[in-house]
Amino acid sequence: MTYLTLLGSTGSIGTSTLDVIRRWPDRFGIHALVAGRNVALLAEQIAEFRPRIVAVADQRALDELRRTLKDAGIKSPDLTCGPRASVQAASAPEVSFVMSAIVGVLGMEATYEAVRLGKRVGLANKEVLVASGRLVMEALRASGGEMLPVDSEHNGAHQCFRAGRRSEVAKLILTASGGPFRTTPMAALENVTPEQALDHPTWKMGQRITIDSATLMNKGFEVIEACWLFDLSPKDVEVVVHPQSKIHAMVEYTDGSVIAQISATDMRMPIQYALTYPERSDAPVPRLDWTEAASWTFEPPDFKKFPLLRLAFEAQQTGGSAACTLNAADEVAVEAFLAGRISFPAIVATVAETLERVPVREPRSVAEVLDIDRESRAAAAAYIASERVTQRATAEVALGA
Repeated sequence: MTYLTLLGSTGSIGTSTLDVIRRWPDRFGIHALVAGRNVALLAEQIAEFRPRIVAVADQRALDELRRTLKDAGIKSPDLTCGPRASVQAASAPEVSFVMSAIVGVLGMEATYEAVRLGKRVGLANKEVLVASGRLVMEALRASGGEMLPVDSEHNGAHQCFRAGRRSEVAKLILTASGGPFRTTPMAALENVTPEQALDHPTWKMGQRITIDSATLMNKGFEVIEACWLFDLSPKDVEVVVHPQSKIHAMVEYTDGSVIAQISATDMRMPIQYALTYPERSDAPVPRLDWTEAASWTFEPPDFKKFPLLRLAFEAQQTGGSAACTLNAADEVAVEAFLAGRISFPAIVATVAETLERVPVREPRSVAEVLDIDRESRAAAAAYIASERVTQRATAEVALGA
């Protein structure tokens, strides 16, 4: 029996992970569930999967969870809260697999500790490598642990790399859906609403990652993550827009052969791959029907309309803390956009200005990474709040007016 800690159990990846585990009751068990404040769903998960430990975001959520379990007559596991509780859940000796699915840097410490202890980590939280890639990969090499990517693109790349030797790889090609504004004129982006930006044509995801998909920032983060996961430089990674989202990644080998990974657009596929690797088990979702007529198209990304993708390539090339600042500024800007405080193009202006304001250095610990993250968030928030920065002004900067 493999016992898991699931970081982010009530999110989309967390619920999909539990759906996969339902199919393997004799193979996988839940040691710990770590969640935020969705107490109602968490209580249902406790009743079904009977974890030994449950951690929530704070004391308020913990008190609410206790009341909910008592009122429902559900037997309570050991309950705790806060960041240290997440670290303890991920580092428990009973746990051999940690699914890292907490959005943002909140899951960084717990994921890093799991890596340091040599556990197998299913990585669905790209911010861990975006913000602290060097530290995490150094810890992974030192511990002899294993990291299996769960993002569909990196999971697909992992499968493609199995087709040949690394010395034979010419480049990695990541695909992007293009988001909801792929065909929207650049000038019209200033007037798009959060509702429009959240209407993704292919995937159903959380709010931040959906907005990042609309700006192509998410693909930029994936470029950075891929560089760390597969020991690549930015010049070895190419992004191509593939609106149908059937091909998740491709690897081109030195002889010109291209190996592509193709599967249904369902996160249960890469989750199961990470859980059962190196085995391949029966698909948890319906298989693709190759008798149906289909057209797959490809086009280059528009770096002028979506400059955050370019900034991501540049941040990874710069190295040090640049990508950490990129991620922090983007998260602050996306929150401001969703709250109606800035325009859609102002997300770009905020990120670009924050990268200018925050000096680049080489963090030597996770604590230093988190310090840089806080400094970058403060700089981004200050830029947004500045009296001389209006929605229209930031939009004009972003659009190159």
